[in-house]
Amino acid sequence: MAQLRLSLHETLKELTEHVYFQAPPNNQVQFPCILYSRDGTSAQHADNELYRHAKRYQVTVIDRDPDSELADTVEQLPYCAFERRFAADDLNHFVFNLFF
Repeated sequence: MAQLRLSLHETLKELTEHVYFQAPPNNQVQFPCILYSRDGTSAQHADNELYRHAKRYQVTVIDRDPDSELADTVEQLPYCAFERRFAADDLNHFVFNLFF
């Protein structure tokens, strides 16, 4: 199962070089970046058996640019939905839910 997460990591690395699964200390994070974590699952059943299962990840783009092109690119990934945006410490955070 770790192979799926590593596949997601490689997909995100194609978008930017700074991708973090478990965030390092703040002073080691480089921007713009993508920070992601496992957030839940989606399971569908049919005939009392598991029919389809997908892991949900919370993907956060952190960028100084409030019109981040990186956020626009992440939003175009399959099964990705924009959740919210907020600003903190002069950085813009774009939060997405992604099923992978």
